[in-house]
Amino acid sequence: MNQAKLFVGNISYQTKEEDLREHFAQAGALTSVNLMLDKYSGKSRGFAFVEFESAQDAAKAVEMFNQKELQGRALTVNVARPREERPPYAGRQSSSRRES
Repeated sequence: MNQAKLFVGNISYQTKEEDLREHFAQAGALTSVNLMLDKYSGKSRGFAFVEFESAQDAAKAVEMFNQKELQGRALTVNVARPREERPPYAGRQSSSRRES
């Protein structure tokens, strides 16, 4: 698990990547900021991943920003977990039955 990569949740839908970059740079040197966008609408999904150059800076950011407000929302900030493997989406399955 990469201790320098953080999950940031409960982000305001108006928050931009640059806003996150400026905010989190207060804790240390950043290597990347990835605001997750809806692939159809292009609008924010309300969460992002922020990666620091060091695990120490990331830990400092968790202390500084977890449950602290940014643009009217209390952020959730913690170390990002590896993505879980999920089975492929099989589509909608109809399980409705008619009773006679």
